[in-house]
Amino acid sequence: MWIRVKNGLVLNKHCVNNTMKNNGLILLFFLLVGNAAAQNEILSVDLPPELDRVLRDYENGWRGGDSEALAAIFTPDGYVMSSGRPAVHGRDAIIKRYAGAGGSLHLRAFAFETSGDTGFIIGGYTYDPDDYDSGKFILALRRDESGKWLISADIDNSNSR
Repeated sequence: MWIRVKNGLVLNKHCVNNTMKNNGLILLFFLLVGNAAAQNEILSVDLPPELDRVLRDYENGWRGGDSEALAAIFTPDGYVMSSGRPAVHGRDAIIKRYAGAGGSLHLRAFAFETSGDTGFIIGGYTYDPDDYDSGKFILALRRDESGKWLISADIDNSNSR
C-alpha cells in the first residue's frame, strides 16, 4: 500500500510504519526536504519604499517595453549581466540590450541591505505571477546625489537548465 503525503511525495506504507517505529525524525526530514524541493521557493521580504520603487520601476519599464526607462534606473556606468549573454556596461549599452524586451515581469525580494550610499537586493523573478520563480537576481545599488537609489549592476540567471 502506498501513502501520498504533502506535495505529491509517495511512500510505501511499510516504509512509513518502519520509519515511524525506528525514527520519526527521518520521516520528518523527508517531508521537509520533499516540500522544499517541490516548491523551490524562498520567502519574500518587504522592502523599504525607496528600494521597492527600484523593483516596481524595473517591472514597469520591462512591461512597457521601454528600454530607455529601464536604462534610466541604472547608474550612468551600470552593468547588466544576463544569463547566457555577455555583460554590457553603460546606459547606451543597456538601452541596446533591452531593446525589444518586454512582457509580463514580476520581481520579489528575498533579502536586501543598505549601508550609506550602497546596497543590494537579492530576489527572484517570474513571468507568470501564479507560477514559481523563473530565475533569480542580484541588484547592486548606489544612491545618487539626490538620494535616489539606482542599479549599478544587475546580475540574473534563469532557473531553466
